[in-house]
Amino acid sequence: MIQDITLGLLNSYKETINSYDEVIDSSGQVKPYWQKFFNTLEAIGLEELEFRNQEIIKKLKENGVTYNVYDSNNESNRQWKLDTIPFLIHKSEWETIEKGLKQRATLLDLILKDIYGPQELLKNSIIPSELVFDNNGLLLPCFDIKQKLSTQLLNLACDLARGPDGKMWLLDTRTQSPSGSGYALENRIVMSKVLPEFNKKIHRSRLSPYFNDLQIAVESLGNNANENQNVVFLTPGPGNESYFEHVYLSSYLGYTLVQGTDLVVRDGFVWLKSIDQLERVDVIIKRLDDIWCDPLELKRDSLIGIPGLLQVIRLGNVAVLNNPGTAVLENYGLMAFMQNACKFLLKEPLLINSVATWWCGQKKELTFVLNNLPKLIVKKTNRKLGFRSIYGRLLNEKQLAELKEMILQSPKDFVAQEEVSLSTTPSFIDGKLVPRYAALRAFIIFDGEEYKVMPGGLTRSSYIKGKFEISNHLGGLSKDTWIITDTLNDFNQSVVERKNTNNQLSNSLTSRNAENLFWVGRMCERTMALRSFLKIILSRLNENVYNNKENGQPEFLVVLLKSLTHLTQTYPGFVGNVYDDKEDENLPSNDAIFENPIIELLSLINDSKRVGSVTYNIQALLNTINQVSEKWNHDTRRIINLVEESMIGLKNPATTNVNTVNHSLDKLHIRLFSFYGNIYETLPRDNGFYLLESGKNVERILSLISVFQSTFRYKNDDDVEGLLMEAILENHNLLAQYRNIYKSHLNLKAVINMIFLEKNLPYTLSFLLDTLAVFLSKLPKSIEPNQLSIAEKSVLEANTIVKLIDADSLIQYDEYSLMRTQLDETLTKVYNLTASVSTNLASLYFNHSVIQHSILDTLDTLNSDEI
Repeated sequence: MIQDITLGLLNSYKETINSYDEVIDSSGQVKPYWQKFFNTLEAIGLEELEFRNQEIIKKLKENGVTYNVYDSNNESNRQWKLDTIPFLIHKSEWETIEKGLKQRATLLDLILKDIYGPQELLKNSIIPSELVFDNNGLLLPCFDIKQKLSTQLLNLACDLARGPDGKMWLLDTRTQSPSGSGYALENRIVMSKVLPEFNKKIHRSRLSPYFNDLQIAVESLGNNANENQNVVFLTPGPGNESYFEHVYLSSYLGYTLVQGTDLVVRDGFVWLKSIDQLERVDVIIKRLDDIWCDPLELKRDSLIGIPGLLQVIRLGNVAVLNNPGTAVLENYGLMAFMQNACKFLLKEPLLINSVATWWCGQKKELTFVLNNLPKLIVKKTNRKLGFRSIYGRLLNEKQLAELKEMILQSPKDFVAQEEVSLSTTPSFIDGKLVPRYAALRAFIIFDGEEYKVMPGGLTRSSYIKGKFEISNHLGGLSKDTWIITDTLNDFNQSVVERKNTNNQLSNSLTSRNAENLFWVGRMCERTMALRSFLKIILSRLNENVYNNKENGQPEFLVVLLKSLTHLTQTYPGFVGNVYDDKEDENLPSNDAIFENPIIELLSLINDSKRVGSVTYNIQALLNTINQVSEKWNHDTRRIINLVEESMIGLKNPATTNVNTVNHSLDKLHIRLFSFYGNIYETLPRDNGFYLLESGKNVERILSLISVFQSTFRYKNDDDVEGLLMEAILENHNLLAQYRNIYKSHLNLKAVINMIFLEKNLPYTLSFLLDTLAVFLSKLPKSIEPNQLSIAEKSVLEANTIVKLIDADSLIQYDEYSLMRTQLDETLTKVYNLTASVSTNLASLYFNHSVIQHSILDTLDTLNSDEI
């Protein structure tokens, strides 16, 4: 009966198979566990499966799962692609694969120790010396770099695919900073939520044991004398293609995410630059390629490494996972000699064969390669040289001749691999189940006693039929990988616990993250303040209130438009072509811009390249948010995605309708408030929170002063000032409170008293300065606890000026120039003192040391591991 039910999908898929496929066994029958999978899939149906596919896309987007793709012409965060159809392997077969992977890891560890040690493999001609000494992964400064454990290669990944013999073949090995395990975990979580039907009907191994083993490995590396080790996760930063994974894993494992500039070497130790002190680092989980790790001894122009790191490793004062030097194992040429090396070192043959590889540095192998180019794939011996694999079958006679000539010029620099027919596996593409080539990346960790293999991995498949283009940057799909068991697995894991966790939160804020959180507060408030003032102006424009001014706009609106230019500092704007401190804003400006102000206003909204515009500010905010991605929870990331959607909508040049723009600005305002409200409710009350709030209050004070000062610097007619006061009170959410408190017509003296001196309203100057002082007082001090920091002194001085103001004096104006000199001078002082807080905080908390690197562009080779 079940077979009849499954005839549809399974038979339709079988008809599309034209090579060896994962669903079919060697006798041509459907494998039992795939049969069980199709039973459940048939019950779901293709239509529902397409709906689930859209849910996967939505969840990955909400979770911020991206894979950064960079080239010379473009850079983008490419959304991670996850197939709804997983890759299935039965546990009985996986046990054989696991055994082979452990053997390969042991072999590579022995080769690594031999290359940087006695070099018996070279002396006995097991491996040609050219593959070692011409290997760009061989780092001479690393010859005396050793882990405290006997095993030196602690973490690696192997790419596998099923060959024509039905067995798994090893295609490639990653040893420097293998990536993909975080994506594998995210794939499993998303699949479990979107396709819960399989959770009950198909038993599969859990991935969590691997990450527990990783934590055990980290604990085994650290300083035994320190019962609470300081472990950091070293990332190249947001420019790296796998940055999402770095953020994800550091958060999942509970380690501090750092960049090279967050760490400094002093007195033979590595220190983390937190805002209150230097914290000694015990273990570094490295996600940089080896060559970038130490600009002092390795790549001199590296901006992402730690000067002096290698010497600290030599002294045994820090452990690194993996140590620099493992890149030597990633050389393609070594694959040709793995079988002989295994027999020499382990006295046994390889349990998992590598794809057939010929190194062209040997005469016999070179002849074979040149005579069989149409059947082979040609690669550079050394990885990361900007050389893409060449498929001989795709070349014409002229191109083959050119390839031969290129190989003959330097044979030792090339390897050739057999292009074999690998297996296909079901993929859900364009609403259909179709076969696609796939490869599995398996992850291996040494836990201090033995190698452990993740019971699963990251499978990648090609989107295009008949092509083995599985890399994500080429458009490949990822798959969840299921190790199928016949019964439900019971797993008892030993939990790694930290002992002394007191004050752990306050000790993990790096100087870089502190600065970014401060600017998240500033940029969020800056964007919201600009949006609010734009709304005030757009609503006044729509009211169609005109007087007889020659420029076609009412006088109060002209003042507001000029204030907008001052707020955004997008000169000349509405102010005019010449602006300085002596400018008389009563002088006539360019009439054309006032006759049709919408053009300038739209530019201030949707021109993302214009510094000070709404979209420019949003992009700056999103960039800063991305720098501290590890701080945000799931709900916060969803809101961030919505803010990004608002930015994309506002950027649309076709959006010129004022009502449409108003609606978009309202939506942006709600989303920004949601972002701020969410982080306010969820962030711990630590130094990061205090700095974020300080940034928000600094920006709110500066915005308030800018708008008020530019609006009332000059005396206007009473009716004009009445309209201006109403607009300013509304802009700062004080209009209703004014009417409730004063119960009178608008009066500038009363407005000044409210906006400057009211202590219980959150948008008044006095309240904001008091609040800023409170948050600054909570930050750590390097001076006596009862003394004020330089930032606190600036705020106290500004606060004193505000509290001592006399509204009667401030509203006085010069009868000739109409300028309110005292108002202008008072607000300028308060503005400058508040602005200085940003500089003061930078000197106190954001700059722990001088710049350690030369300013050179290294972004073009930041990619630590291509997925």
